Amino acid sequence: MLSVISPAKTLDFETSPSTTTHSLPDYLDHSQQLIDILRDYSPQQLSELMGISDKLAGLNAARFAEWQPPFDLDNAKQAAQAFQGDVYAGLEADTFSETDNAFAQEHLRILSGLYGLLKPLDLIQPYRLEMGTRLPNNAGKDLYAFWKPILTRELDQAISRSGSKVLVNLASNEYFKAIDAKALDAEVITPVFKDAKNGQYKIISFYAKKARGLMSAWIIRQRLNHAADLKEFDVAGYRYHPAMSEGGTLVFTREEGAS
Repeated sequence: MLSVISPAKTLDFETSPSTTTHSLPDYLDHSQQLIDILRDYSPQQLSELMGISDKLAGLNAARFAEWQPPFDLDNAKQAAQAFQGDVYAGLEADTFSETDNAFAQEHLRILSGLYGLLKPLDLIQPYRLEMGTRLPNNAGKDLYAFWKPILTRELDQAISRSGSKVLVNLASNEYFKAIDAKALDAEVITPVFKDAKNGQYKIISFYAKKARGLMSAWIIRQRLNHAADLKEFDVAGYRYHPAMSEGGTLVFTREEGAS
């Protein structure tokens, strides 16, 4: 069983990682192709392309200019600890043991607009490049054209190696669109997290994102490898709700005040 999550816009390259164990991204040559394209954009053009402020555009223009393999622990950081934000607050990769890290390397992947597909311990350098960015490249008009064939093929292989032909989709819609799910030789399970509010169950973005990270960490710590086991998720007040679930969509609900 393999899980996929999205990256985060917020990064932390100041805090030292909790482990020195690391690996390298598999598609750095593809990342270099994108970097070469992005270096031709002025900060103003990046602002328009990425829909970000002038300040952020300037920061990322500098990041693209400075991006340079080879990666090591002096100039890069493990992806699961470099990314911050709601999903990663739930994941808490800096609390993983070495055996947790080893399991995560085989059973968790992070989708990325620049790096394509990352293992948790893959070293990355700072960047911002959303998967939905319409960046023209030699494969087409956007990053979906660039990455979809590669990600679909690589995920299919990683799922096969994981020991159970199940893909747990804990990524956002923007990122999961980069995968041709119908071409995978796997059952796709999509957990959905809803919180009770004013008598109704609703997806509340902040809580739902954190819950994706919580489930990712739970799968790793429990060493799960079967789809049926996902229904036992009972972290932070969430419980499986069979009446709301259908097919590959598993709904987990939480009552008001539960945590």
